[in-house]
Amino acid sequence: MPRNLSAFYLNFVLGLVAPIASAQAVVPTNLVDQAQKQVVAYMGKLADLHCTEDVLQEKLKPNGGTELSSKSQYDYFLLMQGNSYDFQLSESRLEVGTQKPARLPLLLTNGFSTLLLVFHPYYRNAFDFTAGPAESLEGRSVIPVHFAHIKGARTPAALALRGREFPLELEGTAWLDSSSGQVVRMEAALEHEMTDVGMKSLKIRVDYMPSPRASEHFMVPARAVVELQTPRQRWRNTHTFHNYKTFSTEATQDPSVKVKAAKENQPDPNAAPSAAPNN
Repeated sequence: MPRNLSAFYLNFVLGLVAPIASAQAVVPTNLVDQAQKQVVAYMGKLADLHCTEDVLQEKLKPNGGTELSSKSQYDYFLLMQGNSYDFQLSESRLEVGTQKPARLPLLLTNGFSTLLLVFHPYYRNAFDFTAGPAESLEGRSVIPVHFAHIKGARTPAALALRGREFPLELEGTAWLDSSSGQVVRMEAALEHEMTDVGMKSLKIRVDYMPSPRASEHFMVPARAVVELQTPRQRWRNTHTFHNYKTFSTEATQDPSVKVKAAKENQPDPNAAPSAAPNN
C-alpha cells in the first residue's frame, strides 16, 4: 500500500466559505470513469512536464484588505514514484532569482493544484459523487459534480501542525467537460470546522487549462487559490502556473567511444558490486 500520499499539504496553520450548491442527481458512472481516465493520463505525463510557478502569499485584514504580502517564483514540477495507480507524489520547487524571501508570518501551501486526485482510483471510493444540470463554463459544456468525503476513508489532503499531520475531510464541486470528463475547475472546503487545531475554514479553488501539447488531451493546473481562516486571522495564497514545457530524457551511446571487453579473470571496473556469502 502506498504511503506518504498527501497530495495537498498545509505547512503552517495560521470570509466564511461560500455554501456549495447541493447536487440534484446521481452522477453517471461513466462520467466519473471518464474523469478517472483523464486524471490517470495526467499522472502518467507528470515526468514530462515542468513549468514556472508564481506564488503570492497574503495575510488579510478583517475588511479583506492586505496586511502583509510576499511574492516568489519557482521552477516547478511534480515527482511521482511508482505507477499511475500505486504511487508516491511530491513537489519540487527551485526558487528563481536572487531575491531572498521575506521572513514574514505567512501561510505555506503545497500541492493544491492536484485537487483533481479525488477522481484518482486510489481516492475515488473515498468520496460520494452527485451531479447537477449541465451548464456553460468559459465556452465549454460542463457538468458540475459535487463530491463529499466519506468519514473514515483515506483523503489526499493533510494539515501539518507541530510535527503532526491531520487529515482534511473535503467537500466541493468539480466542473467536468460533458463530453470528455476533463476537469475544468474545482472548488472545495472543509466538511466540518477543525476548531481543535485552530482552523475555522478552508476554501480552495483550482482552474485547469489544456496541456501545452495540442496532441495530448489532458488538463494541467493554471491557478490555485487557497484561503484559510482561524478565529483571529485570515490568509490567502495564490499559485499561478505558466510557461509549461515538456521534456524527456534518454541515454544513448556515442558511436565514437569504443568499449573494450574485460579480460578473462580480470575484474570489470564497470561491473556492479556484488556480495558473496561467508562460508
